[in-house]
Amino acid sequence: MDKETIVLQRKLESELKNYKDAQKEFNKLVQQQQLLDGQYNENKNVLEELQLLKPTNTVYKLYGPVLVKQELEESKQNVAKRIEYINKELKKCTENIASLEQKQDKYRANLQKLQRQYQSQIALTKP
Repeated sequence: MDKETIVLQRKLESELKNYKDAQKEFNKLVQQQQLLDGQYNENKNVLEELQLLKPTNTVYKLYGPVLVKQELEESKQNVAKRIEYINKELKKCTENIASLEQKQDKYRANLQKLQRQYQSQIALTKP
């Protein structure tokens, strides 16, 4: 192989590594998003259940192995804050996923371009 072919091959390998790294990061973000979705739904259900309670009902929160009495309003506020935090994290995650999808598209296009260049270079060097 001549010098140009070797340079193209290295560029191709480098771009492929970048693409695979982006795919791994994308998969991590999708898993994180799924986890956050589950937490969001769980907390939303808890808040709905708390809304059904009367002010006279007693609410307990689990701290380690101990159940501790907690005010109903305080419980609602805590769950609402948790939902708000999870929403912010979901938004960040969604933005990161969109950004990573664009990166992957760019890497994919570069890979295709480099593959075509590499194949044409190989065809030129064959006797």
